[in-house]
Amino acid sequence: MADSPDAASRRSPAALEVADLVRLLRAAGARHADEDAVRRDLDAGAPVNADGTLHLVRYAAWLVRTDARPEGARGD
Repeated sequence: MADSPDAASRRSPAALEVADLVRLLRAAGARHADEDAVRRDLDAGAPVNADGTLHLVRYAAWLVRTDARPEGARGD
């Protein structure tokens, strides 16, 4: 069954698929957000829910913590 056009806007911010997270970040003004960047973050240790979805607040907190690390410590 296909989602309605606005179904992603009704998804819980505590359980987002990568594509939904990227759409939300871009809608909020994150011009450089894309699926590849999020997947690289996941490979670098970004938190993931048990079902493989992402929690928006936990992901954002992880980004803040990793950006506060010394240059190169994030795995870029």
